[in-house]
Amino acid sequence: MKLAVSSPTSETLPERIRILRDNVQQVIYGKAEIIDLALTTLLARGHLLLEDVPGVGKTTLALALAKSIDGRFRRIQFTNDTLPADILGVSVFSRKKEEFTFVPGPIFSSVVLADEINRASPKTQSALLEAMTDRRISYENDVHKLPEPFFVVATQNPLEHHGTFPLPENQLDRFLVRTQMGYPEHDDERAILAKHVETRLVDELEPVMTVQDILDAQKAVENVAVEETLLDYIVTISHATREHPRLELGVSPRGSLALKRAAQALAYLEGRTFVLPDDVKRLAAPVLVHRLVPKSVAGGTGARRESKAVLAEILETVPVPV
Repeated sequence: MKLAVSSPTSETLPERIRILRDNVQQVIYGKAEIIDLALTTLLARGHLLLEDVPGVGKTTLALALAKSIDGRFRRIQFTNDTLPADILGVSVFSRKKEEFTFVPGPIFSSVVLADEINRASPKTQSALLEAMTDRRISYENDVHKLPEPFFVVATQNPLEHHGTFPLPENQLDRFLVRTQMGYPEHDDERAILAKHVETRLVDELEPVMTVQDILDAQKAVENVAVEETLLDYIVTISHATREHPRLELGVSPRGSLALKRAAQALAYLEGRTFVLPDDVKRLAAPVLVHRLVPKSVAGGTGARRESKAVLAEILETVPVPV
Protein backbone atom coordinates (compact mmCIF):
# COMPACT_ATOMS: atom_id res chain seq x y z
CA MET A 1 0.00 0.00 0.00
CA LYS A 2 1.42 3.35 -1.05
CA LEU A 3 1.75 6.15 1.48
CA ALA A 4 0.45 9.57 0.44
CA VAL A 5 -1.40 12.23 2.37
CA SER A 6 -3.26 13.91 -0.47
CA SER A 7 -3.48 14.43 -4.19
CA PRO A 8 -1.02 17.10 -5.39
CA THR A 9 -3.41 18.51 -7.99
CA SER A 10 -6.23 20.16 -6.02
CA GLU A 11 -4.41 22.29 -3.42
CA THR A 12 -2.73 25.67 -3.59
CA LEU A 13 1.04 25.82 -3.65
CA PRO A 14 1.44 26.68 0.07
CA GLU A 15 -0.92 23.81 0.90
CA ARG A 16 1.17 21.41 -1.19
CA ILE A 17 4.26 22.50 0.73
CA ARG A 18 2.51 21.51 3.95
CA ILE A 19 1.46 18.22 2.35
CA LEU A 20 5.11 17.60 1.46
CA ARG A 21 6.06 18.19 5.09
CA ASP A 22 3.35 15.76 6.28
CA ASN A 23 4.46 13.16 3.75
CA VAL A 24 8.01 13.15 5.08
CA GLN A 25 6.80 13.06 8.68
CA GLN A 26 5.13 9.72 7.96
CA VAL A 27 8.54 8.03 8.02
CA ILE A 28 10.64 10.43 10.14
CA TYR A 29 9.33 10.45 13.71
CA GLY A 30 9.84 13.27 16.19
CA LYS A 31 12.11 15.35 13.94
CA ALA A 32 9.79 18.18 12.88
CA GLU A 33 12.54 20.80 13.29
CA ILE A 34 14.96 18.81 11.12
CA ILE A 35 12.30 18.32 8.44
CA ASP A 36 11.55 22.05 8.46
CA LEU A 37 15.27 22.79 8.04
CA ALA A 38 15.44 20.38 5.09
CA LEU A 39 12.41 21.95 3.40
CA THR A 40 13.75 25.44 4.11
CA THR A 41 16.99 24.47 2.37
CA LEU A 42 15.13 23.11 -0.65
CA LEU A 43 12.91 26.21 -0.97
CA ALA A 44 15.96 28.50 -0.68
CA ARG A 45 17.71 26.70 -3.58
CA GLY A 46 20.38 25.49 -1.17
CA HIS A 47 22.00 22.19 -0.26
CA LEU A 48 21.73 20.23 2.98
CA LEU A 49 24.46 18.50 5.01
CA LEU A 50 23.32 15.98 7.62
CA GLU A 51 25.97 14.90 10.08
CA ASP A 52 25.55 12.31 12.82
CA VAL A 53 26.38 8.79 13.88
CA PRO A 54 25.14 5.92 11.66
CA GLY A 55 21.60 4.65 12.11
CA VAL A 56 19.70 7.79 13.19
CA GLY A 57 17.81 8.35 9.92
CA LYS A 58 20.00 10.65 7.81
CA THR A 59 19.63 8.60 4.64
CA THR A 60 15.95 7.90 5.33
CA LEU A 61 15.23 11.63 5.53
CA ALA A 62 17.01 12.25 2.23
CA LEU A 63 15.14 9.38 0.57
CA ALA A 64 11.79 10.59 1.95
CA LEU A 65 12.37 14.06 0.49
CA ALA A 66 13.42 12.65 -2.87
CA LYS A 67 10.50 10.23 -3.14
CA SER A 68 8.02 12.97 -2.20
CA ILE A 69 9.01 14.99 -5.28
CA ASP A 70 8.15 13.71 -8.74
CA GLY A 71 11.61 14.27 -10.20
CA ARG A 72 14.77 12.40 -11.11
CA PHE A 73 16.58 11.05 -8.05
CA ARG A 74 19.99 9.43 -7.79
CA ARG A 75 21.96 8.15 -4.82
CA ILE A 76 25.76 8.21 -4.82
CA GLN A 77 27.45 6.03 -2.21
CA PHE A 78 30.80 7.66 -1.54
CA THR A 79 33.82 5.50 -0.75
CA ASN A 80 37.54 6.19 -0.64
CA ASP A 81 37.93 4.97 -4.23
CA THR A 82 35.04 6.99 -5.70
CA LEU A 83 36.31 9.08 -8.62
CA PRO A 84 35.03 12.42 -10.00
CA ALA A 85 33.91 10.59 -13.17
CA ASP A 86 31.64 8.41 -11.02
CA ILE A 87 29.75 11.59 -10.15
CA LEU A 88 30.02 13.87 -13.16
CA GLY A 89 30.05 11.41 -16.07
CA VAL A 90 32.49 10.26 -18.74
CA SER A 91 33.19 10.57 -22.45
CA VAL A 92 32.58 7.36 -24.36
CA PHE A 93 33.82 6.76 -27.91
CA SER A 94 31.05 5.96 -30.37
CA ARG A 95 32.18 3.80 -33.28
CA LYS A 96 29.03 4.70 -35.16
CA LYS A 97 29.64 8.46 -34.93
CA GLU A 98 33.42 8.10 -34.70
CA GLU A 99 33.58 10.66 -31.92
CA PHE A 100 33.48 10.91 -28.15
CA THR A 101 30.07 11.46 -26.55
CA PHE A 102 29.53 12.70 -23.02
CA VAL A 103 27.50 10.32 -20.85
CA PRO A 104 26.04 12.26 -17.88
CA GLY A 105 26.66 10.91 -14.39
CA PRO A 106 24.26 10.71 -11.44
CA ILE A 107 24.81 14.40 -10.61
CA PHE A 108 22.36 15.19 -13.44
CA SER A 109 19.30 14.74 -11.22
CA SER A 110 16.84 16.98 -9.41
CA VAL A 111 17.59 15.41 -6.03
CA VAL A 112 21.02 13.91 -5.38
CA LEU A 113 21.80 11.95 -2.22
CA ALA A 114 25.54 12.13 -1.56
CA ASP A 115 25.70 9.39 1.06
CA GLU A 116 28.70 9.45 3.44
CA ILE A 117 30.33 12.21 1.42
CA ASN A 118 33.31 12.47 3.75
CA ARG A 119 34.44 8.93 2.93
CA ALA A 120 35.56 10.19 -0.49
CA SER A 121 38.93 11.81 -1.09
CA PRO A 122 39.22 15.62 -1.24
CA LYS A 123 39.73 15.35 -5.03
CA THR A 124 36.37 13.64 -5.43
CA GLN A 125 34.65 16.01 -3.00
CA SER A 126 35.90 18.95 -5.06
CA ALA A 127 34.06 17.60 -8.11
CA LEU A 128 30.85 18.86 -6.49
CA LEU A 129 31.99 22.47 -6.02
CA GLU A 130 31.01 23.88 -9.40
CA ALA A 131 27.82 21.82 -9.52
CA MET A 132 26.61 23.02 -6.13
CA THR A 133 27.50 26.67 -6.76
CA ASP A 134 26.70 27.28 -10.43
CA ARG A 135 24.40 24.33 -11.18
CA ARG A 136 26.59 23.24 -14.05
CA ILE A 137 29.72 21.19 -14.63
CA SER A 138 32.69 21.75 -16.89
CA TYR A 139 33.97 18.63 -18.61
CA GLU A 140 36.89 18.87 -21.01
CA ASN A 141 35.96 21.87 -23.20
CA ASP A 142 32.21 21.81 -22.67
CA VAL A 143 29.85 23.18 -20.03
CA HIS A 144 26.81 21.09 -19.12
CA LYS A 145 23.88 22.60 -17.24
CA LEU A 146 22.24 20.63 -14.45
CA PRO A 147 18.46 20.21 -14.17
CA GLU A 148 16.29 22.54 -12.12
CA PRO A 149 15.62 22.18 -9.31
CA PHE A 150 18.98 20.82 -8.21
CA PHE A 151 19.12 19.77 -4.56
CA VAL A 152 22.03 17.94 -2.93
CA VAL A 153 21.42 16.18 0.37
CA ALA A 154 24.73 14.96 1.74
CA THR A 155 25.27 12.80 4.78
CA GLN A 156 28.51 12.40 6.65
CA ASN A 157 29.75 10.46 9.63
CA PRO A 158 31.54 12.31 12.44
CA LEU A 159 35.21 12.95 11.69
CA GLU A 160 36.21 10.76 14.61
CA HIS A 161 35.02 7.67 12.68
CA HIS A 162 37.51 5.58 10.70
CA GLY A 163 37.94 6.18 6.99
CA THR A 164 36.67 9.75 6.84
CA PHE A 165 38.17 12.88 5.28
CA PRO A 166 37.30 16.34 6.63
CA LEU A 167 35.36 18.53 4.23
CA PRO A 168 37.42 21.67 3.46
CA GLU A 169 35.99 25.09 4.35
CA ASN A 170 35.13 25.94 0.73
CA GLN A 171 33.15 22.68 0.41
CA LEU A 172 31.27 23.29 3.67
CA ASP A 173 30.45 26.82 2.49
CA ARG A 174 28.46 25.35 -0.42
CA PHE A 175 25.94 23.86 2.00
CA LEU A 176 23.21 26.28 3.01
CA VAL A 177 22.40 24.26 6.16
CA ARG A 178 24.38 21.81 8.24
CA THR A 179 22.56 20.03 11.04
CA GLN A 180 22.51 16.87 13.14
CA MET A 181 19.64 14.38 13.34
CA GLY A 182 20.19 13.36 16.96
CA TYR A 183 18.84 10.27 18.66
CA PRO A 184 15.03 9.92 18.82
CA GLU A 185 13.09 10.42 22.03
CA HIS A 186 11.86 7.33 23.89
CA ASP A 187 8.30 7.40 22.50
CA ASP A 188 9.49 8.13 18.96
CA GLU A 189 11.94 5.24 19.01
CA ARG A 190 9.22 2.94 20.34
CA ALA A 191 6.99 4.02 17.44
CA ILE A 192 9.83 3.19 15.03
CA LEU A 193 10.09 -0.31 16.52
CA ALA A 194 6.32 -0.84 16.45
CA LYS A 195 5.97 0.14 12.78
CA HIS A 196 9.12 -1.51 11.47
CA VAL A 197 8.43 -4.08 8.75
CA GLU A 198 10.60 -5.77 6.16
CA THR A 199 9.40 -3.32 3.51
CA ARG A 200 10.60 0.10 4.63
CA LEU A 201 7.88 2.74 4.85
CA VAL A 202 10.05 5.19 2.91
CA ASP A 203 9.90 2.86 -0.09
CA GLU A 204 6.11 3.17 -0.06
CA LEU A 205 6.00 6.97 -0.26
CA GLU A 206 4.41 8.53 -3.32
CA PRO A 207 5.24 11.94 -4.83
CA VAL A 208 3.05 14.78 -3.58
CA MET A 209 4.74 17.63 -5.49
CA THR A 210 5.97 18.01 -9.03
CA VAL A 211 9.25 19.53 -10.14
CA GLN A 212 7.34 22.56 -11.42
CA ASP A 213 5.70 22.96 -7.99
CA ILE A 214 9.13 23.18 -6.40
CA LEU A 215 10.34 25.71 -8.97
CA ASP A 216 7.23 27.84 -8.42
CA ALA A 217 7.71 27.72 -4.65
CA GLN A 218 11.38 28.68 -4.97
CA LYS A 219 10.35 31.65 -7.11
CA ALA A 220 7.74 32.68 -4.54
CA VAL A 221 10.36 32.60 -1.78
CA GLU A 222 12.31 35.33 -3.60
CA ASN A 223 9.33 37.67 -3.13
CA VAL A 224 9.16 37.26 0.67
CA ALA A 225 9.81 40.71 2.15
CA VAL A 226 12.91 41.39 4.26
CA GLU A 227 12.90 44.73 6.08
CA GLU A 228 15.99 46.94 5.93
CA THR A 229 16.45 46.60 9.68
CA LEU A 230 16.66 42.81 9.27
CA LEU A 231 19.28 43.16 6.55
CA ASP A 232 21.31 45.30 8.97
CA TYR A 233 20.76 42.64 11.66
CA ILE A 234 22.15 39.89 9.44
CA VAL A 235 25.16 41.98 8.38
CA THR A 236 25.89 42.98 11.99
CA ILE A 237 25.94 39.31 13.05
CA SER A 238 28.30 38.45 10.19
CA HIS A 239 30.65 41.33 10.97
CA ALA A 240 30.71 40.32 14.63
CA THR A 241 31.97 36.85 13.66
CA ARG A 242 34.79 38.38 11.59
CA GLU A 243 35.95 40.52 14.50
CA HIS A 244 35.54 37.99 17.32
CA PRO A 245 38.86 37.19 19.04
CA ARG A 246 38.07 33.47 19.35
CA LEU A 247 37.45 32.98 15.62
CA GLU A 248 40.07 32.51 12.94
CA LEU A 249 37.51 32.76 10.12
CA GLY A 250 34.15 34.51 10.24
CA VAL A 251 31.08 34.51 8.02
CA SER A 252 31.65 35.56 4.40
CA PRO A 253 29.18 37.66 2.36
CA ARG A 254 28.00 34.36 0.86
CA GLY A 255 27.08 33.28 4.39
CA SER A 256 25.13 36.51 4.97
CA LEU A 257 23.24 35.94 1.74
CA ALA A 258 22.58 32.33 2.73
CA LEU A 259 21.06 33.43 6.04
CA LYS A 260 18.80 35.92 4.26
CA ARG A 261 17.61 33.33 1.70
CA ALA A 262 17.02 30.74 4.40
CA ALA A 263 14.99 33.21 6.48
CA GLN A 264 12.83 34.00 3.44
CA ALA A 265 12.28 30.28 2.82
CA LEU A 266 11.37 29.60 6.45
CA ALA A 267 8.88 32.48 6.45
CA TYR A 268 7.29 31.05 3.29
CA LEU A 269 7.19 27.58 4.84
CA GLU A 270 5.40 29.07 7.85
CA GLY A 271 2.84 30.74 5.57
CA ARG A 272 4.12 34.33 5.86
CA THR A 273 5.06 36.89 3.20
CA PHE A 274 7.62 38.63 5.42
CA VAL A 275 10.63 37.65 7.55
CA LEU A 276 10.67 38.03 11.33
CA PRO A 277 13.74 38.51 13.55
CA ASP A 278 12.94 35.10 15.08
CA ASP A 279 13.44 33.50 11.64
CA VAL A 280 16.98 34.86 11.53
CA LYS A 281 17.77 33.77 15.10
CA ARG A 282 16.28 30.31 14.54
CA LEU A 283 18.40 29.72 11.44
CA ALA A 284 21.63 31.40 12.55
CA ALA A 285 23.22 28.25 13.98
CA PRO A 286 22.39 25.74 11.18
CA VAL A 287 23.33 28.28 8.49
CA LEU A 288 26.41 29.92 10.03
CA VAL A 289 28.18 27.57 12.46
CA HIS A 290 29.82 25.44 9.77
CA ARG A 291 31.20 28.60 8.16
CA LEU A 292 33.15 29.55 11.29
CA VAL A 293 36.69 28.41 12.09
CA PRO A 294 37.69 28.85 15.74
CA LYS A 295 41.21 29.54 16.93
CA SER A 296 43.22 27.06 19.01
CA VAL A 297 40.64 24.27 18.69
CA ALA A 298 41.20 21.09 16.68
CA GLY A 299 38.64 20.01 14.10
CA GLY A 300 35.64 17.79 14.73
CA THR A 301 33.06 18.12 17.49
CA GLY A 302 35.30 20.36 19.60
CA ALA A 303 35.49 23.00 16.87
CA ARG A 304 31.75 22.78 16.29
CA ARG A 305 30.99 23.27 19.99
CA GLU A 306 33.30 26.28 20.12
CA SER A 307 31.72 27.82 17.01
CA LYS A 308 28.23 27.30 18.45
CA ALA A 309 29.24 28.91 21.73
CA VAL A 310 30.73 31.95 20.00
CA LEU A 311 27.69 32.39 17.74
CA ALA A 312 25.33 32.10 20.73
CA GLU A 313 27.35 34.79 22.49
CA ILE A 314 27.11 37.07 19.42
CA LEU A 315 23.34 36.55 19.13
CA GLU A 316 22.98 37.56 22.77
CA THR A 317 24.92 40.78 22.30
CA VAL A 318 23.65 41.99 18.90
CA PRO A 319 20.44 44.02 19.39
CA VAL A 320 17.37 42.47 17.81
CA PRO A 321 15.47 44.91 15.56
CA VAL A 322 12.00 45.84 16.71
